[in-house]
Formats: sequence, structure tokens, C-alpha cells
Amino acid sequence: MNDEGGEGARPGPSPVALSTICREWTRIGCIGFGGPPTHIALLRRTCVEQRHWLEPQEFEDGVATTNLLPGPSSTQLAIFCAWRLRGPVGAVVGGLSFIVPGLILILALSAVFLSSHPPTWIVGAAAGAGAAVPAIAVKAASGFVPPSWTRIGARRSQKVRWILYALVGVASAAAAGSYLVLALLACGLVEMIVRRQRQRPPQSLRSLAPFAVSHAVAVGGFGALALVAFKVGALSYGGGFVIVPLMQHDAVTTYHFMTGQQFLSAVVLGQVTPGPVVQTVAVVGYAVGGIGGGLFAALVAFLPSFVFVLVGGRHFDRVRANTSIQSFLTGAGAAVIGAIAGSAIPLGLSFGHLWQIAGLGAALFWLFVIRRGVVSALLLTGIVGVVLAVSGVSV
Repeated sequence: MNDEGGEGARPGPSPVALSTICREWTRIGCIGFGGPPTHIALLRRTCVEQRHWLEPQEFEDGVATTNLLPGPSSTQLAIFCAWRLRGPVGAVVGGLSFIVPGLILILALSAVFLSSHPPTWIVGAAAGAGAAVPAIAVKAASGFVPPSWTRIGARRSQKVRWILYALVGVASAAAAGSYLVLALLACGLVEMIVRRQRQRPPQSLRSLAPFAVSHAVAVGGFGALALVAFKVGALSYGGGFVIVPLMQHDAVTTYHFMTGQQFLSAVVLGQVTPGPVVQTVAVVGYAVGGIGGGLFAALVAFLPSFVFVLVGGRHFDRVRANTSIQSFLTGAGAAVIGAIAGSAIPLGLSFGHLWQIAGLGAALFWLFVIRRGVVSALLLTGIVGVVLAVSGVSV
């Protein structure tokens, strides 16, 4: 990735118009159902295959580097691609265009699902779809296993370390709650030490610990919401579903922003709406302060992604080549996978009805045995919940 012009924008006499970036990134934000794989495919199709704005290798380098960063990788990729086309202004326009459509929709749905007296069928749909969420967590974790298992190395000692890191992640997601970030950092640092890297840990990694342990100073309200959203946007190594164990303990147990059932609904909304999954944090924000709280939470969660690209974009090549960072992410990545899978435990304990256990079993069968999609699993279990609700079954 060359650094032409000092701003990272693509050179040439006819730069891409900001209105074009706004239109295309908004379109992707509107149709991007399915999470990061869908977002990456849509960005590749637009920027590389159809418009030829970026070279294939340039795009692949962007994918690889944004996956090394904490936070929502597909959001960072969308910002990065726009940055390569029109510099900082393009990055802001493209990033906002990508985020805003899904954010509007998820806040609108939050108003319905989190209202004081939602319709019976809404309650049933939330309970039914929520039953599938732990299965989706396990499915998300399973998708990350093959590349991470290969990345750790082929020796037996390396495989044993991977298993230990994953188990630490499972245990931390299930029991450590808000201190999950510390477990992820610890696994990454241990792997760095084991690989006998002589340089000190990068300042960016060492500086995260104060934020991770600062729960004691958060007194609640928007201050606590800001801390939760920051952890989601800046400390969630692996992006996507890893935000679930990061958020759940804080939102439900520590600060009592919402009930366990409401948090399940928040995860459902993040899965069935287009755009980045991290915007699930907007549902938590809505529970705290309505539309204003949702927008505030989204701002705090997404701001680090813009900062990473705008400040560090020109240094992405060095990030990829840094062996200390690679070692850290090898250890932390295995722990992230365990944490995603482990989040299924507290999510399942949030069930309020016995019939949801059957729904969970059906979702596991749907995802792992007949290998169908996540959105269809949520829709089907949601429909079952609606049927049970209107039939008079307690929901």
C-alpha cells in the first residue's frame, strides 16, 4: 500500500467524487445483511471488480491489516477503502454512510422491542429469536477456529497453548464478565513472551490496561455507557460477535442497563439488521437514554475505528510486519474464539422459559447439522415464539 500524496488518497486527475462514495457506501450499509463476510464481499465487488478503484492486492492488504486491529474489522475496512480514494474526508463520508443506515434501523427497532408495554407478538418474537442466540455464538466461534489453529503453528506445544488460550477465553466469558479484556490481553502477552520477542510490548497494547480495569471509577449513567461502548469499539479483538461477552456482563449485571431477556433481543437486532454487528451497542445505549443514548453509544464505539484508519492508515504495512503484534494477536485470537463460544453460557442462563431450551436445540441442529444460515435461524425461532405467544403460552 503506497502512501501517495501524504494523505493515502488514490492519485490521478479524476478522484472519486464524495457523492459517489456516499451513495455506494450507503448502498452497502443498506444491503449488508450477514456481517463481515458480506461487507467484505460487497466492498470488493464495488471497489475492485466493478469500479476498479483499488488494485486487488491493495484491497487484500486492507483486509489483512484491519483484521489485525481491535474493533469492528469490516467497518474499518469500509473506512480504509474510502480513505484510499479521497483521504480523510472520504474516510469520514464513507464510514458514516456505511454505519448510519443500519444504525437508524436498529434504533427504530429498539424503540419497539424495549418499550414498556410491547405487543405480545413482539415479546414472543424476541423470546423465540433470543433462544437461538447462544447457538449463533457457538457457530461464530467455530468459523474462526481453522485459521487460528493453523496460525499458532504445527508443533504440539503450540497446539497445547492454543487450547489453553481458548479455555481461558471460555472461562472468562462465562465467569469473569467485565474483566474479559484482561484475559484477552494476558493471552496475547503470554504468547509474545513465549515466542521470545526481545522488544517491549507496543505502547498501544500496554496502554489498554488502564481502560480495561477502570470499572471502579465509572459511577453509572452515560459515564458507564461510554466505558462499555469504548471497550466494544476499541478493545474487541476479533470484532463481530466478541462484543457479546464484552457487553453482557456490563449491561445486565454490573450496571443493570437492561434485563437478560432484553440483552438477548439486542443481540438479535444486531444480527438481523444490515451493517456492522457492533451497532448492537446502540440498543444498550437506547436502554440507558433513548435515542440520544443510542447515538452516544454508537459514537463512542465507532470513533476508534475512524481514529485507527485516519491516524494509522499510512503505517498499516508496518503493523502487519511487526512480529510482536503478530505474536500478541496469535494468543489473543485463540482466547477470543473461546470467549465467543463461552458467551453461550451466560446467554443461555438468561433464558426465562423452558421452551427456549428446545428452541436452542433446534437452532443448533439448523446451524450445525443441516448447515443453514444465521438470519434464517433467528427468523424461524422468532416465528415459533410469535406462535407460542399468540397461543397463550407464557413469554
